[in-house]
Amino acid sequence: MRPILLQGHTRSLTQIKYNYEGDLLFSVAKDQVVNVWYSHNGERLGTYHGHVGAIWTVDVNSTSSILLTGSADNSAKLWEVRTGKCLHTWEFKTAVKRVAFSEDDSMALVVTENRMGYPGTVTVFSVKNDIDAEQSDEPTMIINQEGSKAMVAAWGYLNKYIITGHENGEISQYDWKTGEKIKSIHPHTDVISDLQMSEDRTYFITSSKDKSAQIFESNTLNPLKKYATDAPLNSASITPIQDFVILGGGQEAMEVTLTKLRHGKFECRFWHKILEEEVGRVKGHFGPINTIAVHPNGKGFSSGGEDGYVRVHHFDEDYFKFKYPEL
Repeated sequence: MRPILLQGHTRSLTQIKYNYEGDLLFSVAKDQVVNVWYSHNGERLGTYHGHVGAIWTVDVNSTSSILLTGSADNSAKLWEVRTGKCLHTWEFKTAVKRVAFSEDDSMALVVTENRMGYPGTVTVFSVKNDIDAEQSDEPTMIINQEGSKAMVAAWGYLNKYIITGHENGEISQYDWKTGEKIKSIHPHTDVISDLQMSEDRTYFITSSKDKSAQIFESNTLNPLKKYATDAPLNSASITPIQDFVILGGGQEAMEVTLTKLRHGKFECRFWHKILEEEVGRVKGHFGPINTIAVHPNGKGFSSGGEDGYVRVHHFDEDYFKFKYPEL
């Protein structure tokens, strides 16, 4: 499994995302650039210029026609994927930390930072999927966060709920039509750094700085599985073919200089989803892994690191033949 190394960023990666078919990979970083790559060979297809701050987050609609990004310049932008043209900009009072299209692409959620006296919010906008249409500036709903601020968020299945992960390790479920908090649990003891849905959105995985990742049911927030590691985690993703989850993280960037490389624990860790046991690691990054995405067909995955590189992996045949000894 030899990786393809993508060198298109000058600063650390913040999020990477495959499109629905998996032939394109979008990457964003603290260098204000959005890149799009062909995932099969790592060729760069183009860039999207317009943000003037670190870009924290990216998502693409299911037809790969519209891209959505969020940045520290207090804005979220819609782009035409094919041409790189900016279609619309939503302005906020604080930085945008997470964006996501709803399952049917008709809406977008935007998570903003709690800063300078402005409360953190989850704002929902309706999105027209016609690139020539005028997008509305008026939000459909603004959910104000009480207590700990939201770091990440995702849509549940059939757009029923919005699920948020918070700085204090809490997970909340909101009815986005009313803005009402339906449920809240506190399974992590530190910042929730990532939240990714399963393919059908009926369950999701979280990663946390408390060195663990956990799987929950979307509807009830019941905990299903827990993976306890020995390093703070920045990202976690579920593989659709084999029963694995892939976790990534490592020591904080500022502590990296104080430690030898092998002690930094900068590997993608594969855990058996059902049995909660680690089955392997993939090395390569020279710093903490900030973001992981699995190819939609399950035949590969990519990771983005503090080192500014994206590594694209295509699994060997042996991966698909792998049978866990206990099963």
